[in-house]
Amino acid sequence: MDMEDNLPRKADDALAQLTKQDLDPLSVSELEARIAALEGEIVRTRAKIDHAVRHKASAEALFRK
Repeated sequence: MDMEDNLPRKADDALAQLTKQDLDPLSVSELEARIAALEGEIVRTRAKIDHAVRHKASAEALFRK
């Protein structure tokens, strides 16, 4: 399975809406808060990827024996 298979596909999904949002009306502090939230989501997503990779490696090791 390709990693992109898990990405939202609808034009109205949250990620698509987020990337299309007009940033002009946001203040600097709102933009910084947005960046902090996005960085937190990146950390959470990377942790999920790491967990999935370790889980797959464990399963493959178990069935190789």
